[in-house]
Amino acid sequence: MAAPPSHVPLGFATVTPYITVDDPARLVEFAKAVFDGEELRGQRVMNDDGKTLHAAFRIESCIIEAGRASGQWKGMPTALHVYVRDAESAYARALKAGAVSIHEVRDMDYGERSATVRDPFGNHWYIATYTGKSAKRS
Repeated sequence: MAAPPSHVPLGFATVTPYITVDDPARLVEFAKAVFDGEELRGQRVMNDDGKTLHAAFRIESCIIEAGRASGQWKGMPTALHVYVRDAESAYARALKAGAVSIHEVRDMDYGERSATVRDPFGNHWYIATYTGKSAKRS
């Protein structure tokens, strides 16, 4: 006997970040350029004017959904902490893709080499490579 379908779509986590922006398609392109993100097939929804209303993309093991701001659904900047293999490269790609630096890549006291950028929609992306080299805390 087959197991009943899950209450969570295949590949999604129980909690999935959802970002509301003016142009979800541009956010997907930003994620592709910076984090080698992959748009999920079958998730893009368009309106009658050809504008993207909804899209979903994956950055490694995390799925993020994006929706178009309109009416009662206002754009709401958020912050995401993304672990990457090379913080310097991802930071450089973010700047090239239109992000603004909040702070350059540096070693942090809590065991990361990280930078922070603000994307064209006002979202903060904490770009980090875990090093495990944390300062002693008292």
